Amino acid sequence: MSPTHRHDAPGHPACHNHAHSQSQDTDLRTELRILQMDCPTEEALIRRALAARPDVRSLDFNLMRRVLTVVHAPEALEQILQSIRELGFTPEQAGQAAAHPQAAPAAESWWPLAASGAAALAAEAAHWAQAPWAIPAVLALVAIAGCGLGTYRKGWTALRHAQLNINALMSIAVAGALILGQWAEAAMVMVLFTLAERIEARSLDRARQAVQGLLRLAPDRATVLQPDGQWRETPAAGVAAGTLVRTRPGERIALDGRVVSGRSAVDQSPITGESLPVDKAEGDPVYAGTINGSGTLEYRVLAPAGETTLAHIIRAIESAQSARAPTQRFVDRFARIYTPLVVLLALGVALLPPLLGLGGWYDWIYRALVLLVIACPCALVISTPVSIVSGLAAAARHGVLIKGGAYLEQGRRLRWLALDKTGTLTRGQPTLTDTRILGPLEAGDCHARAAALAGCSDHPVSLAVARGLDEAACGTVDAFTALPGRGVQGTLDGVSHTLGNHRLVHERGLCSPALEAELEALERQGRTVVLLADEQRVLALYAVADTLRPDSAAAIRSLHALGVRTLMLSGDNPHTVAAIAAQAGIDRAQGDLLPEDKLRTIETLARPGQAVGMVGDGINDAPALARADVGFAMGAMGTDAAIETADVALMDDDLRKIPWFIRLSHATHRILVQNIAVALGIKAVFLVLTVAGLGTLWMAVFADVGASLLVVGNGLRLLRR
Repeated sequence: MSPTHRHDAPGHPACHNHAHSQSQDTDLRTELRILQMDCPTEEALIRRALAARPDVRSLDFNLMRRVLTVVHAPEALEQILQSIRELGFTPEQAGQAAAHPQAAPAAESWWPLAASGAAALAAEAAHWAQAPWAIPAVLALVAIAGCGLGTYRKGWTALRHAQLNINALMSIAVAGALILGQWAEAAMVMVLFTLAERIEARSLDRARQAVQGLLRLAPDRATVLQPDGQWRETPAAGVAAGTLVRTRPGERIALDGRVVSGRSAVDQSPITGESLPVDKAEGDPVYAGTINGSGTLEYRVLAPAGETTLAHIIRAIESAQSARAPTQRFVDRFARIYTPLVVLLALGVALLPPLLGLGGWYDWIYRALVLLVIACPCALVISTPVSIVSGLAAAARHGVLIKGGAYLEQGRRLRWLALDKTGTLTRGQPTLTDTRILGPLEAGDCHARAAALAGCSDHPVSLAVARGLDEAACGTVDAFTALPGRGVQGTLDGVSHTLGNHRLVHERGLCSPALEAELEALERQGRTVVLLADEQRVLALYAVADTLRPDSAAAIRSLHALGVRTLMLSGDNPHTVAAIAAQAGIDRAQGDLLPEDKLRTIETLARPGQAVGMVGDGINDAPALARADVGFAMGAMGTDAAIETADVALMDDDLRKIPWFIRLSHATHRILVQNIAVALGIKAVFLVLTVAGLGTLWMAVFADVGASLLVVGNGLRLLRR
């Protein structure tokens, strides 16, 4: 099973290029849901039937969603649907399938398979008891009729379309065994194959449901305030932005919004992976799919159902399934060569040894039939996408949104990680870190005056001082004036005061050598200093800094342990950058950088075999994020641009998720290698056993389907990380 294979229809002859380019303006893009399409066998049949049609421009298969997207001429849709129906499938257009988006093929009854199994066992018993040949023959035919007619129908359809898939190969092998008189074995092979197909389908559904489960996070209905003042439940899909919605304790939040009233703790783990609930009050954002705690919240909707953060995550994961990872592309190319080669080998085994006098026709034809069963590459083909999709789903559960299998594979190759400073390594919000009283006034008096001046300004540094000093009311300030690039000025108790930077104090002649030394020491620590002064002297000193996130240093240590070197790229002054880098344990740091400077730095680090990552906010660092082999976006919660731009989005801004992502990448690679080795190893062993005359048909079925189950189960282990 491969999540998505893209195949463009053959191009038109050169003389028609102009007409074709004109027709592209009127081409339609139609999504068809085909519930029976969930492995490469069905995909190959549909591709062969549609790709050669001149009115089909391109085909895009998403087997995880069971969706085929066709770009076609407007008048061609009905013929396309008919071609798919002739293959035994039931296509539905997106609108028709919307009523049951999670529908799966109707559950098949198990009793015919159980009855067939009993008949096959009876045939085996009759064979071993040396009963007359008619008894095992009749029992075998009953068993095959009970469970194998579907396989024969699919096999005949495949052969009519010149496709050697597992159904065609199995049909030939079982028919050949019947012709050779191997009645009991033919019956047992068909029963085992049908049983294994059922089990494999159930196993693959686990990977599919791991992603589709995201669709069920947000409830279908929301309690909305009506114009008459009443609260009523309405479909969430019809709720517009600006509407007031209420969420009771224990309910899932239906839409993205901002709290208008109420207090509660909200479990955001379905979206961000955070282990602890987050307190919400008036003004705080809430997100669709999260779970309200013990309080009632009323919130105003910020985006309709199709534009919520959860909707963006689901679209990103579906897009990720559409981009095949490098290992998957290699396996698909290998499988296209492998199957014809083994079929040719089987033909050679059936014909050459008897013709060369190396044995009888019966023995060598039987061995060829066994080889036909082994020729199916299903285990090999499904080994990669199941692992990749399981890795993507596991990451999404932990608040790490990966935009494709290629980035999941690339993570293990990261050797350098560049990080922006503000909002990435630091909180992005300055806080008051130091206060010093330098004049004759008491500390409380100085703080009240500084807070009054700071509270009247909207500059981030002033706001940090005001917050740190509990925001004294600005109404006590007279003649307030902003001094651009320097600070603020106002009259307090009839005396003019300033709250400003080093330059302002220096210009007013209030600096001293001792004060200069203290200011320089604080600035070297990455602090921004403002000073409270009256007309004669400096009264107090306040330092603010954008402090390091609590998880930053731990994340950097984990990255170093994984062999990843770190580099800070910032537009801030070099002193501040160096101080933050030292606190975080960063290997190298560069300041005073413009966006194009960051881009050039990423380009200089890029080397063949040495992947470079970049962590930023997804907007200001866009050039560097785009150039990096893996771009990580911080601040992704509610930021559509971050989710759309980044290769990997950290939904709760926790840098420790990056080393977790790298470890997941290593684990995914290990499982990919294990799966490919298992699939190819089992095939190789049975090829040798079969040619040596030691392989049987039922052993070949066990080997083929057993390998498929092994690789699926191994890939699903990633869901438990």
